[in-house]
Amino acid sequence: MIEAPFTPRQRFDDPEAALAQVVALYQAQVRHLRQQLQAYVDGQAPAGRVRAWYPSVRVQTHTDQRPDSRLSFGFVAGAGTYETTLTRPDLFGDYYREQFRLLLRNHGGQAMALDVGLGTQPIPVHFSLGEADHIEGTLTAEQRARLREHFDLPDLAAMDDGIANGSYEPGPKEPHPLALFTAPRVDYSLHRLRHYTGTAPEHFQNFVLFTNYQFYIDEFIRLGHQLMQSASSDYTAFVEPGNVVTPREGTEQRASGMAPPRLPQMPAYHLVREGHGGITMVNIGVGPANAKTASDHIAVLRPHAWIMLGHCAGLRNTQQLGDYVLAHGYVREDHVLDEELPLWVPIPALAEVQVALEQAVAEVTQLSGQALKTLLRTGTVATTDNRNWELLPHPGPERRFSQSRAVALDMESATIAANGFRFRVPYGTLLCVSDKPLHGEIKLPGMANHFYRERVDQHLRIGIRALELLRSAGVGQLHSRKLRSFAEVAFQ
Repeated sequence: MIEAPFTPRQRFDDPEAALAQVVALYQAQVRHLRQQLQAYVDGQAPAGRVRAWYPSVRVQTHTDQRPDSRLSFGFVAGAGTYETTLTRPDLFGDYYREQFRLLLRNHGGQAMALDVGLGTQPIPVHFSLGEADHIEGTLTAEQRARLREHFDLPDLAAMDDGIANGSYEPGPKEPHPLALFTAPRVDYSLHRLRHYTGTAPEHFQNFVLFTNYQFYIDEFIRLGHQLMQSASSDYTAFVEPGNVVTPREGTEQRASGMAPPRLPQMPAYHLVREGHGGITMVNIGVGPANAKTASDHIAVLRPHAWIMLGHCAGLRNTQQLGDYVLAHGYVREDHVLDEELPLWVPIPALAEVQVALEQAVAEVTQLSGQALKTLLRTGTVATTDNRNWELLPHPGPERRFSQSRAVALDMESATIAANGFRFRVPYGTLLCVSDKPLHGEIKLPGMANHFYRERVDQHLRIGIRALELLRSAGVGQLHSRKLRSFAEVAFQ
């Protein structure tokens, strides 16, 4: 086995020192892999199997006493040993530091220390390459075929979501998990995000908007460039696919990046704010499969909230085109999460997000009281994977939707909310009624154009305002205990 020089585990009671050790270990292991891979590309086959290890952090406590914490994270569930592997400290450094700080603060009376060293999960060689590294592209066909003989490749068995799903059970002598995601799972999603969204994970912000229509993205782009022309804006840059960066006027940052020849499958756009406190918007397109794919991978970035903004079919005859629907419950007929999250699991509304969305609607529309209630309806949203549900034999879906008291129907919202619940990411849904198929008001070209002109700008501004309200209220209040299980991991 060809490994980097061994580094013994060390104990730390200072989060900054613990993070510095994680950085040193990760850099040494990745440097070892890159050097060996470069030699392999140059025709020097290694004399043995090349291996590098992810850093890990381990903590141990001997009491079941729970700390007095208002946060829903930052402490372990009880006596025992807990551990997780770590990756990309250049990207997650601030996050790791905060998790370390909370653990030491909440368990400091028990003389808890952070035990940092190399873990037992190997780093796949693909995950050691940086954004601009394309070493593997020069491999011959024979070298590619024999790559797995010399290096570790991604192992899907190490990347499942058993911890998040609540199905993972450690062995008798194995530590309990300290985080929802292992390092290989995180690295896998970082690579997928780059592929699907056309932007580097570094640009993603902690507050996320999902949409199912390009019209919203067009307006977000217009707004992003407008904000960059204001030196007083809180946002410092606007990033588009191809990592095209438009800096705010008055900053020293320079424009960079190159637009791709065609948009990626789910393009992402980022209003960048200091500390990743800005807003990312992703066009997931139509359908629950894309909604699950995008949220599966964005979840590893541990955002503070995500909200679905999109169009829906209004199911009540009292609704008008352009009315808003604030989801307080979901009917899940999307079928993409049934194995991970059984249908009998309720997906609750989160008070903090609901209040922010309602307040944002009131502020942007300048309506209150009965006038606001006329425009904004709270109710159950049904999500289906069948775009032509209207063509099913009557009264199949209509009866189920009526029995559920649904007020709106779409193809993404329940998926986004259910994955938020599954991954402990605060979620919300604000939809806009674009047609009423049960009442003969289907989308026609003229109607659609008028609707888009009237509502898209307002709807987007409501979503942005809601996220700004959540941010200003403080993320400590946002992360709800409703999303935490009995024996929860310590990391947010």
